[in-house]
Amino acid sequence: MSHPYTAHSTPAPPKIAFPILASVQAVLIFTITLIAVPLPLIGEEFGLTTADLVLLQVAYGLPYSGLLLLGGALSDRFGGSCLFRTGLWGFGLSSLGAALSLSFEMLVTMRALQGVAAAMVAPAAVAHVAALYPDAKRFDRAMARWGGISVLGAAAGTVLSGVLTTWISWRWMFAVPCLTVFVALTLHGSVLPVVRGRQAQAERLDLLGALLALIALVSGGFALSMGSEHSWTSTPVALTFLLALFALVGFLRRERSIAAPLLPPNFFADRRRVLGSLGILLAAASMGLVTFILALSLQGGPGWSPLATAMAMVPYLAVLILSSGPAAGTVTRIGSNRTMGLGLLLAAAGLALLTGFGPDYFTQILPGLIVLPVGTSLMFAASAVLLTQDVAPERMGLAAGVMNTAMELGPTAGMAGFLALAGLRSELDAGWSLSLMAAAGAAILIAIYAVFGQWSRANG
Repeated sequence: MSHPYTAHSTPAPPKIAFPILASVQAVLIFTITLIAVPLPLIGEEFGLTTADLVLLQVAYGLPYSGLLLLGGALSDRFGGSCLFRTGLWGFGLSSLGAALSLSFEMLVTMRALQGVAAAMVAPAAVAHVAALYPDAKRFDRAMARWGGISVLGAAAGTVLSGVLTTWISWRWMFAVPCLTVFVALTLHGSVLPVVRGRQAQAERLDLLGALLALIALVSGGFALSMGSEHSWTSTPVALTFLLALFALVGFLRRERSIAAPLLPPNFFADRRRVLGSLGILLAAASMGLVTFILALSLQGGPGWSPLATAMAMVPYLAVLILSSGPAAGTVTRIGSNRTMGLGLLLAAAGLALLTGFGPDYFTQILPGLIVLPVGTSLMFAASAVLLTQDVAPERMGLAAGVMNTAMELGPTAGMAGFLALAGLRSELDAGWSLSLMAAAGAAILIAIYAVFGQWSRANG
C-alpha cells in the first residue's frame, strides 16, 4: 500500500513515530470522558440541570463527529501534515480555554471548539499511520492496535478525572491534552513523516455537504439531550428532531448528486465498513453509557466521592489494558469479522450483568466491569481493521473520518439515545437499567449481522 501523495521523509522509525500518533489519538478519545466523573461537581459549581449535564457531556463529541468527514476530505486533499499541525494548535488552545472557563456557557463553547479541532487531527493522524506502514499487513496490525489505544484513552479519562478532581480540581483534567499537544508539536517535524495531499484540485470541496452533516448530527444529538428532561412531544424537541431529519436527508441526496462527495455512497457497499461502523459506535456508546450511569448513581445514591467513583472503574481500565494486546492478536489469528462477533457477545453479557447495578459493588457492578471491557477491546480492534482494510491510500482520510465519526457518535448521540429510554420508567434506576439492557440487545443484533456477513462471504 504505497501512498502516492506522501513524501516518505521519516527521520524516526515507526516504533518511535507510532507512539506519538497513538498518544494523540488516545487523548482525543480521553477528552470525551475527562469530565464524566466530575460532572456532579461541575453541575453544583454552575448550577446545572440534568439536561445541562448531558449537553456538556456531548458538547465535544457532536461537532467532532459532525466535522470528521470534512476533516477526512481536507486531509486527503491538502495533506495530513498541515492539517495535523493546525488541528493540534486549535485543540491545545481550546483545552486551555476550557480549563479557565468562568461560566457554563464558556465551558460548553470551549468543549465544542475542542471537537472542531479534533475533527482535523484524527483523520490526519491515521494518514500518518498509513505513511508509516505502507505494507498492507503491517498496516492492518497497526490499526488493530489503534483501536485498542482509543478505548484505553476513554477509560483513562474516567479514572484520572476522579483522581485529579479529588486532589486538585476538575480544571486540571485539561492539562493532559495541553501537554500532549505541546509534545506532539515539538516532535512533529523531527519524528513524523511528511504527508502531502493531492496536487490536482479539479473538484470543489463539498462544504454544503459538510454543513448538512454537522447540522444533522448536532441537532439530532441536542434533541436527544433535551429529551432527557423535556417531553418528547414538546415543540423545541420536535422541531430539533425535524431539523436533524431534514439535514440528514439533504446530506444523503447531496452526496449522491455531486462528483466529489464527502462520503461516497459506495463506501458502505462493502459489508465490512457497515459492520465496523456499527461495532465501534456501539462499543463507544456502551462505554459512555456505563460511565455516565455509574458516575451519577454512585455519587448520588450511596454518596461516593469522585475518587471512590474513579477507583471503582480501575478494574475496568485494568482489564482494557490487559486485553488490548490479545485483542489485536485475535484479529490476526481468527479474522476481524469473527473477532467482532465474539466481542459483541461478550459486551452484551457485560451490559446485561450491569443492568442489576446497585450499592453492592462487588456483586452488582464488578462482574460487569470485568466482562464488558474484554468485549469492548475486541470490538474496537476489529472495527479499526474493518473500516480501513483495502482502502485506497488517497482515501485513508475518508476511512479515518468515518471511523472516528462512529467513535464519537457512540458516547454522544448513541449514549443520549439509550438514555432517552430511561424516561419510559418512573424510577430513575429502573430507567437506567432499561438503557443498559437496550445496549445489550443492540450488541446481540449486530452480532447476528456479523455472523450472517461471515456466512454470506463464505458461501458467496
